[in-house]
Amino acid sequence: MSARAPLPDGDSTAALVATGLAKIGLVLRHEAWRGREETGLTPTQSQILALLRARGGAAGLGDLARELAVSAPTASDSVAALAAKGLVAKARGRTLSVALTPAGRREAVRAARWPDVLLEAVDALEPADQGAFLRGLCAIIRSLQERGRIPPARMCATCRFFQPNVHADPEKPHHCGFVDAPFGDRQLRLDCADWRQPDTEEEP
Repeated sequence: MSARAPLPDGDSTAALVATGLAKIGLVLRHEAWRGREETGLTPTQSQILALLRARGGAAGLGDLARELAVSAPTASDSVAALAAKGLVAKARGRTLSVALTPAGRREAVRAARWPDVLLEAVDALEPADQGAFLRGLCAIIRSLQERGRIPPARMCATCRFFQPNVHADPEKPHHCGFVDAPFGDRQLRLDCADWRQPDTEEEP
């Protein structure tokens, strides 16, 4: 039996994975703009509502722009549109802060939901495949973050409390120092409210 011929350069495993992610991105973009027909919000406006909800209901304008990787004018225009709709309120102090209104909190719940079509596709994966996929996504995001391609993500892999592969249990090999509990790949978080910046100073 002859050995299998190597894949062409354009069909390397890395290229195939990137192509697959691009196709998923098309689905998300399509669903985001379809959602605009229902809510009247642009994808960026919906992302701001979802991000404010994840941050406890309020954040600085500069923080929103940085975390969404958009320009300050784009963030400002989106916030102005949300304020005109009564979904956020702006307050000026040393910096401009943005907070959800009661109506904004209700809309933020809907904005934070992932499209059913994507959830159904991921839910169809075997549990072990879900964990492996999530672990791979964390590695990709961290790599992009280290290269300065995306804003820092508050995920397990970059958290001071994360201790990877310290337990013998293959179902729960990792440990979270914040809650002092083991957990598995399927519980890896990409945006955690309890995330803390790793210590950078060396111990004396």
